[in-house]
Order: sequence, then C-alpha cells, then structure tokens
Amino acid sequence: MKNVVLLGSTGSIGTSALNVVADLPDRLRIVGLAACTSVQPLIQQSLQHRPEAVCLFDETRMPEVRDVLGAGTRVVGGAQGLVELATWPSADVVLIAIVGTAGLQPALAAIRAGKDIAVASKEILVMAGEIVMDEARKYGVRVLAVDSEHSAIFQCLDGKPQNSVRTLWLTASGGPFRLTPKSEFPSITVERALKHPSWVMGRKITIDSASLFNKGLEMIEARWLFDIEMARVQVVVHPQSVVHSMVEYVDGSILAQLSTPDMCLPIQYALLYPERVRSDRVQTNLAKLGTLTFEEPDLDRFPALTLARRAGEIGGTMPAVLNASNEVAVEAFCEDRLSFGGIAETVARVLDQHEAKKRPELEEILEADLWARRAAKKAVAARPVLC
Repeated sequence: MKNVVLLGSTGSIGTSALNVVADLPDRLRIVGLAACTSVQPLIQQSLQHRPEAVCLFDETRMPEVRDVLGAGTRVVGGAQGLVELATWPSADVVLIAIVGTAGLQPALAAIRAGKDIAVASKEILVMAGEIVMDEARKYGVRVLAVDSEHSAIFQCLDGKPQNSVRTLWLTASGGPFRLTPKSEFPSITVERALKHPSWVMGRKITIDSASLFNKGLEMIEARWLFDIEMARVQVVVHPQSVVHSMVEYVDGSILAQLSTPDMCLPIQYALLYPERVRSDRVQTNLAKLGTLTFEEPDLDRFPALTLARRAGEIGGTMPAVLNASNEVAVEAFCEDRLSFGGIAETVARVLDQHEAKKRPELEEILEADLWARRAAKKAVAARPVLC
C-alpha cells in the first residue's frame, strides 16, 4: 500500500489520479487532498476517499469544508497548507498537479521531508529544475514523471546511462492548428484553440498545446529530469498521439512507448513505480489504429519551440522568464486582449529584455518570475487593442 498526497485534486490530472486510486484500493490510499477554489468537488472527493487532511488554497472558504468533513479530517489553507500536506508524515508520494508556480515550494518541501514526488506541473522543473533535481539527489528521493511524454521516456530509458543516449524524442500532436496556414492565425479564437484533437485538459495547458509552448516547456523539463543537454532533446509531430515519446540510443536503436491517449496510464506508473499493476482502462488496438505518421514541426508557424530551446540553452533564470511571460500572454489571449500569434511575440519581447542569472538561488528565480510577469503585462498593454 502506498499513501498518496494529491495537490491539485479537482483538475484534469487530479480527477484522473483519483480514478486510478479508486481502481486499486488495495495498492493506493489517499491521505491528503488539495484544491484551489473548487469547494464542492473537494468535499465530494474527501467524502469518497476519506483523507487524513485536506487543503483549500482559498482560506476564506475553509469553514465550509470543515463543517462537512468534521473533526476527523484536518483542514488547512493557503500556501502554508500546501506545504503542510506535501510534508504529511504518513505520505509516501506527493503528486503535484497544481497549475502555475504554486507547486514549487510544496515540491521542495516534500523532497526535504524525504517524500518521492510525482510531477505533473511543468513549472516546477522549468523554473527550478537544477535546484529540484539537486535536492532530490541530496535527500535520496525520486522525481517521477507524470506527463505522458516524460513517462514514456522514463520507461524507455529504464536506467540506461546518459552517455548511451543520442536523442530524446518528444512527440507532439501538433494541436488543432497543425494544418492551419499562418495567414489565418490572426483570426484564431479561444474557442478554436481549446479544441484539442487528442487530449482533454485544462484551459491553460490546452492553449499551450495549440501554440506548442507546452512542448517547449516539456523540452526544458526533459533536460533536467533526465540530466541531458538541450541539444539532445528534440520534437517530432505525431498527430495520432499513440507514440508518447521515444529514446534514440547511440547505436541507432529507437525505443518507443505506445498506447491510446489516457492519462491514467502514466499516473498509475508514477504512483506505483517500480511495479506494473494490471489495469483495463487503457486498451490499444494497433490494427484498428492502422497508420502512425510523423512530421517535422513548423518552427515558422510555431516559434514557441525556438523560444523554449533558447531559454533552455541559456538556462539560469531564463526558463522562469519564458514560463511566466507565457502565462501572462495566454491569460491575455483568453481575455481577447491578445491575438494567438501575439502569445509568442510577447514572450520573445520579454526574453529579449531579460539578462539571465546563472545558477540562481530560489529567491532569484522567484524574482525573475515576478519581473517577467510585469514585463509581459507591459508588452501586452502596449499592443493595439483587439476589436
């Protein structure tokens, strides 16, 4: 039995994780749940899974949760509450599925408390990958991938040394605009961008998938997670989303992990690692799928990949600036204050303004994050207002 703390329980990753736990009640047990503002879903999850503690980031609504769950469940709130759950004594693994930067401090706290962490929040390794991985090595804990792409690479590497790898190949569906001419990009609406061809995800990650910023962030995440330089991390477009990623070895062999798209598989693998346990959720019929295709990404239409590579190669505080400015730009796009193409243009402008600090401390990373958000808001405000 593994005891799990789940930070971000009401989002798409969180609900999939709870499905995995419900499937395997003799192997997995929820001891902590955390949500941001979704009070009723958190209450329903807590009544079903009976955790020892819950956290609601919105502290003003904690009494509602406490009234329903009673004295048998500890109810905490805010950023400190996330840290308390991340270091919960009975927890074996902490799954971090919080959108944005709020998962970074709980991740570091969990590591320092000797907990394995399962990472679904890209920001943790994009912003502070060097610090997180150094701390994990120092405290002897595992950082387990939950993203389907990184889970695939982890499975294909299977402990092989870094010098045996030629290239890590991250696959990208290409998103809803894979075949859309660049001339049509100014007319792309939020509604169109949210129609992902392969996955059902939250708003932010779905927009990032449409612009390929999601894949750019994954490149940086892979660089730190697998201790491999950016030059050996590449992207190939694979519209069927069946090959989740591949490892090309120095002898020319390529190993791939395949399955129909379902986030329950990488979540289960991370929570139960190193064991594989039977699940009937994922059924893959290769004959029915028929054809798997691959394409080069179009860097002209999707400059996010070039921007991410640049940030990853420079390193230091630059990836945090990339991430933060993209978050601001995506929010502006969703509020019809910025065009779809303006997302990458805004990020590029902020990267050009930033002087990266090498080997930054955590405080310097957080300062860079705040600076980038201010710079991105100014860049958005300086653009013509959309009609």
